[in-house]
Amino acid sequence: MCSAVVGAARPETGSSRWGRSAVSAVIGELSYWMSPIGLAVIGAGYWGPNLVRAACATPEFRLEWLCDLDLARAQEGLDRYTSVRATASYEQVLADPAVAAVAVATPAATHFDLVRAALEAGKHVLVEKPLTATVAEGEKLAWLARRSGLVLMCDHTYCYTPAVRRIRDLIASGEIGDIQFVDSVRVNLGLVQPDVDVLWDLAPHDLSILDFVLPGHLTPVAVAAHTADPVGAGRACLAYLSVWLSTGVLAHVTVNWLSPTKIRTTVIGGTRRTIVWDDMNPPARLMIHDRGVDMLPAQSLAPDERRETLVSYRTGDISVPALPEREALLSVMAELAGAITEGRPPLTDVGAGLRVLALLDAASRSAEQGGARIPLSMEAGT
Repeated sequence: MCSAVVGAARPETGSSRWGRSAVSAVIGELSYWMSPIGLAVIGAGYWGPNLVRAACATPEFRLEWLCDLDLARAQEGLDRYTSVRATASYEQVLADPAVAAVAVATPAATHFDLVRAALEAGKHVLVEKPLTATVAEGEKLAWLARRSGLVLMCDHTYCYTPAVRRIRDLIASGEIGDIQFVDSVRVNLGLVQPDVDVLWDLAPHDLSILDFVLPGHLTPVAVAAHTADPVGAGRACLAYLSVWLSTGVLAHVTVNWLSPTKIRTTVIGGTRRTIVWDDMNPPARLMIHDRGVDMLPAQSLAPDERRETLVSYRTGDISVPALPEREALLSVMAELAGAITEGRPPLTDVGAGLRVLALLDAASRSAEQGGARIPLSMEAGT
């Protein structure tokens, strides 16, 4: 939130040039810039109520509306928030001058039309993952946001968790060395989605995390995916996704709607240390292992030993760093407010959304071709 009006003149005490109307105008302008940002949440389904709660807990925002085609569901979602209005009319929300930003939490197929309308109405936008249903739609929204100078932010919630923020710092600092592999597992029992397969439902979490924590020189260059529908749901219920990075590193992601146990684990192996993130283990959510495999350089071996590879297993300490307790969605809202008031791109901007979208699109094409390796062009997300 802006704390002052840039370039505003300071009234001179006792000066007759400052009448009551001029002082009132300055006070009014200051009040405008210092007041909370008017926000509307679009969609009262699974994620919408979470956005409502987080918005109401964020001082930088003033929640004005909850909009849903099912008005009764919207009203039900506001039982605790009597000052917020419910509506079934998106046009009514966009026409309200008190609304400066909207948070879209609707099915992916509706994102393009809703976000485009909001940007054309001059509203900043936070949109749930994935950005859109196609890369072409995402690129159009990116162009529109750039042209209008508005914030278009992707709600890649996991990127705002303390654990993922720490992982990013550990990689950037060089503490784990060069990345050798990434292995991520995200499985649980249900929910089978009516409009998307398991790749588009669950993999955006892991792909957005990968995009967030990797250093800039390490980019995806190819994708391959294998999927299956063993229960006859009419769409893929489990998938195995491989992402080749520019240094030759292989990242692997497993997503599954059919597992009786819920697993949320990511392992990032480096030349110095290995990070293990187990989101289902609060006491030790993040562990750093000083364990790994070292290869003895060939020149250090005797001539008669060079035909064999010497493997040295390194076994060291395991550290469990303390992590701050903060709900990720509150950090998402704070980042949206900061990007709007400071006029800067958010951490998970439209570029991040486009890069994840490109990976999902390539994965779907690979699965349709029986797991073929699909080269990537990530230019749209840069």
